[in-house]
Amino acid sequence: MQETGSISIHTENIFPIIKKFLYSDHEIFLRELVSNAVDATQKLKSLAQLGEYQGEAGELKVTVSVDKEKRTITVSDRGIGMTADEIKKYINQIAFSGATEFVEKYKDKDASAKDQIIGQFGLGFYSAFMVAKEVEIFSRSYKEGSEAARWVCDGSTEFTLETAEKAERGTDVVLHVAEDSDEFLEATRLRGILEKYCRFLPIEIEFEGTVINQTQPLWTKQPSELTDEDYTKFYQELYPFSEKPLFWIHLNVDYPFNLTGILYFPKVKDELQLQRNKIQLYSRQVFITDEVKDVVPEFLMLLHGVLDSPDIPLNVSRSFLQADANVRKINQYITKKVADKLAEIFRKERSSFEEKWSDINLFVKYGMLSDDKFYDRAKDFALLQSVAGKFYTFGEYTELVQANQVDQNGQTVLLYTTDEEAQHAYVVAAQERGYDVLNFNGPLDPHFIGLLEQKLEKTTFKRVDADTIGKLIEKEETAESVLSDDEKTKLQELFAKAINNEHMHVQVEALAPQDAPVIITLPEFMRRMKDMQRVGGGGGMAMFGSLPDSYTVSVNANNPVAQRVLKADDEAATKLAKQAFDLALLAQGLLKGEALTQFVKRSAELLAAE
Repeated sequence: MQETGSISIHTENIFPIIKKFLYSDHEIFLRELVSNAVDATQKLKSLAQLGEYQGEAGELKVTVSVDKEKRTITVSDRGIGMTADEIKKYINQIAFSGATEFVEKYKDKDASAKDQIIGQFGLGFYSAFMVAKEVEIFSRSYKEGSEAARWVCDGSTEFTLETAEKAERGTDVVLHVAEDSDEFLEATRLRGILEKYCRFLPIEIEFEGTVINQTQPLWTKQPSELTDEDYTKFYQELYPFSEKPLFWIHLNVDYPFNLTGILYFPKVKDELQLQRNKIQLYSRQVFITDEVKDVVPEFLMLLHGVLDSPDIPLNVSRSFLQADANVRKINQYITKKVADKLAEIFRKERSSFEEKWSDINLFVKYGMLSDDKFYDRAKDFALLQSVAGKFYTFGEYTELVQANQVDQNGQTVLLYTTDEEAQHAYVVAAQERGYDVLNFNGPLDPHFIGLLEQKLEKTTFKRVDADTIGKLIEKEETAESVLSDDEKTKLQELFAKAINNEHMHVQVEALAPQDAPVIITLPEFMRRMKDMQRVGGGGGMAMFGSLPDSYTVSVNANNPVAQRVLKADDEAATKLAKQAFDLALLAQGLLKGEALTQFVKRSAELLAAE
């Protein structure tokens, strides 16, 4: 018996349109066909378990083979198979339900329109025509007494359906590869696709005599069955050249959505532009994509691992839809689980948490900056680190500095350094006053400091070199100057003339005699705006990045150098003032090039004169 017919559709040829819309994912034909074969096999297993199939199941696996000479790729399974009527129903009718609408809506659109195509069109099987000029199906149903059937279609709307010889239950899909798809006749190319998409499918996939997949990957097992070694071994299988992960979170939820997976915290350098797309998204163990934006919160895109959920709606190319309610729920769930895990480690193993802080603080700060709910969860385990190497929670640190670092307006002033070595003199000056200094040297810290000032009550942050030590934390008592007002004016004029730089604003201050003769500072507001602009602070701060630095030069009226400058003749006074200023530049790492050469030469002359 042979039957010919026409697939009921109003367009002349749907296949070029399918090809156009799936072109960017050309290789997915194999994923689709193997997934279908796995589904058919799993259905047979289910029927056998329910007692609805009494026959011998035998070895259940999917086999992929390629014949370069015959130009064929074959995907075979021993699943439930199909009768001729079922082929007509599932291949000719259901697979094309909605196809007319599909073609009419998208045939004249550009390729980006495919993101709007919802998977209801059921076109997975027809992705075979992206690489094949003709496709054959040989199938025999598991039902007793069934006849085998052969279906063939050349990519037009015409098909042939006839009885066939096939001894065993199951389905063989044979692709006769088109001339423009020779790459898929190469065994190495096919193996690469299978290892990418089918590596963790639940039924064995055999290619060239080798099983290429793990049917029970780690995330499908219960955490109670697994050891730390199991988790680290799986991580190294996923990311062969990576260091061991810091820790991991095993996700397993079935309500109100289904989600399993393992997320690993990797060791990261203090960089914002880290390699992303390291989390792999699966749907029932079929690899979908490593572009998990929207499913995973932005700040956790730096994590590694796998997520598996059948509840993320997929379109034809299996890109998920952003607006779906389940996607939002999964995103929120992951955020909560990560926060819970970090809180648990902090509570149970604080010393271990502190050791890992340099690796995880980037995640935590990014999360606190981008998600208010995460901030609320993280504020009790986020840490501040002092230059002495000690760690404190926000509450612990506020309590520590309360006695000594509250200014005359009742503001708690937290001092910090962004480069302890470069700002060493300023750090030491603060410590000599009994002040504590924090380390904020990460790429997100300029933004993070701004966030903390918003969140922490009556608290402000100042970098140690943002002002002279007396003005960093202003108290009611003020130091007295040994100079008269006229002497202060003269000293200011002498230094301004010697420095001769419009971006250096000279002022005379009454500091302690043992403080440096000249101190150069960059005001906190200006420096912070420039820092934030450098790490991406948005358009509103772009102007600060282009402004020249505007420094304050504080001349210490009470240092003996001030007296020497005032008593010297004009030439000597200029030389002394320039020397004191260059020393201050040197302390800030700002003395370079010709100015540094002149400083060294002048220093040698002054030594010789002594």
